[in-house]
Amino acid sequence: MRQGQDDGRQPIGPSSASLAILTSFLWGGTPVAIKYSQDVLPPIGVAAARFLLAAGFMVAWCGIRRVSLKLEPGQHRPALICGLLLYVQIGLFHLGLDRSSPSHGSLLINTFVLWVAGIEHFVTRTDRLNLRRLAGLLLAASGVVLVLALSGADPQGAAAGFDQPSLTGDLLLLGSGFLLGVKIIYTKQAVRVVPPPRLILWHDVIGMMLFAVTSAALEWERIDVGKVRIEAGLGLLYQGLVVAGFCFAVQSQLLKRHPAARLSVFAFSTPIFGVLIAWAFREAAPSPWLLVAGAAVVTGIALVNWRAERR
Repeated sequence: MRQGQDDGRQPIGPSSASLAILTSFLWGGTPVAIKYSQDVLPPIGVAAARFLLAAGFMVAWCGIRRVSLKLEPGQHRPALICGLLLYVQIGLFHLGLDRSSPSHGSLLINTFVLWVAGIEHFVTRTDRLNLRRLAGLLLAASGVVLVLALSGADPQGAAAGFDQPSLTGDLLLLGSGFLLGVKIIYTKQAVRVVPPPRLILWHDVIGMMLFAVTSAALEWERIDVGKVRIEAGLGLLYQGLVVAGFCFAVQSQLLKRHPAARLSVFAFSTPIFGVLIAWAFREAAPSPWLLVAGAAVVTGIALVNWRAERR
């Protein structure tokens, strides 16, 4: 290991900042990619295909990093719990997107930052909120309430063929954001027992198997491979390889060099990119009220994540 390169304490320079913003941009495109796939494939089936690709990437990644694939004694339970959390959280996300729009999906799934902060303050008491972070939490919560209030408020957009959010879909997306926060908090404990690449591989495998069984049991009538268009296939490749592959590899390298708290500041840009990408590819221009709601969510996330430098 080269001193000053991979000790996890380096300041973030222009190159690392650019990579962090690039991964945020690519993550922001995930709801749009999912919507293109779900135009012709059932939502749980899309999740199964997505994590089949992700698991394949992780097998290759473990080989490159020379991490054994075998779970050792004491590692089965955390891998199983992470896999179950993935199954429920991603399942809600895909079902929610099936009934909502990518812009709402991007804003609501990124509330996981707020759920993590709230849980760590009020439940686990491992990271206390100061006045500034609490204000950010309340500001973002007000933005979420406004997003929910806008659900189904644009019948003209639906008539024009644009993705139309519904309250049911948005509540599912909000539930997915909450479970993602729970999953992140649990994963912080699980990686103390299971090496991160091995944990991610097995939680991908467990989730993929559960998605495949669920889709085969409940969605078999909607599965028609002959209807798959190039947009749906590209959407699957984007989810499984670009997001679960490239973004994971870049993020893992950044975490080796820089503190996680500093990298987390870039999280505020993901919902911004998500709304812009949705506008460019799937939706009409966002309404002024959605922009206000998005600004409240993004500013709240930034206030919650930002930490003053400590000696």
